Amino acid sequence: MTIHHHLSALYRLPAHTFPGPDAPTDGLPDAETVAWRITGDVYDADEDWADAFARFLAAVDTTRVRALIVGAWEEAYDTDPSAVIEALLAARDRFPALRALFLGDMVMEECEISWINQTDVAPLLEAFPELVEFGVRGGSGLGFTALRHTGLRRLTMEAGGLPAAVVRGVGASDLPALEHLDLWLGTPNYGGDSEAADLAGILSGARLPALRHLALRNSEMQDAVAAAVADSPVLDRLEVLDLSMGVLTDDGAAALLDGRPLTHLKKLDLHHNYLTERLQDRVRATLIPAGVEVDLDHDDADEYKGDDGTVWRYIAVGE
Repeated sequence: MTIHHHLSALYRLPAHTFPGPDAPTDGLPDAETVAWRITGDVYDADEDWADAFARFLAAVDTTRVRALIVGAWEEAYDTDPSAVIEALLAARDRFPALRALFLGDMVMEECEISWINQTDVAPLLEAFPELVEFGVRGGSGLGFTALRHTGLRRLTMEAGGLPAAVVRGVGASDLPALEHLDLWLGTPNYGGDSEAADLAGILSGARLPALRHLALRNSEMQDAVAAAVADSPVLDRLEVLDLSMGVLTDDGAAALLDGRPLTHLKKLDLHHNYLTERLQDRVRATLIPAGVEVDLDHDDADEYKGDDGTVWRYIAVGE
């Protein structure tokens, strides 16, 4: 599975791509009614992202803009978004109503997720203290310096491999309003070098008192993640637990069921798993009578056996 579609919405606003350099800008939607997608081209760009952003600043009343989506920048496979971030920081006073920002909305035809170069994104959160939602795609070079942000309610990091330092940075951050955390941990093949121990700051819940939706997914070490979550203090306050898209086997599912109770959850999402029918039945029998919605779909989780008997299993989104 790869990413074939751009974001369709952000902050519950429909995404709208700001016109390219040769397109007219009359008849644009009202500034506050859409999530504005500012994009260039990865290959043979006719316009730098910063220039597209400058045109956007001139054409739209940015004091009313509530959501921004950063699309492709030139040579994203080889260049991090430092220039993009500099442009956003320079214009921060022009966005008093901004509440949502997503960095790196690129599909595979533009740049594979593991090829997208990133940098430390903490300065964006520090510069926009009123942000409620923040998301980023791409793990190569990604950084997340520990910080305090009192407004953020939703944090998403999509990657084929999330660096351990980023996972620890999130866990070391004070995010008292955060309700929804979604981390695609990935595989070491694409830079996902974290271990279950790196999740300790998140799973303690000490700095995340409002957390209700926790997604630790797309992970090659999904069994170890499940075992760590199963005995974590944060589990007791969750409404949704998402351990989908990874290499979850019977060992991880059994550890989860044998840990703290899960019957208080509204939903347990385990889709794209490698569970046997026996463990799937056990999950259903334990949780569905308690009213928990369970997703065990595994149609896209293919496994392959080599000539030597080795079984190969894959996360949902890698390269």
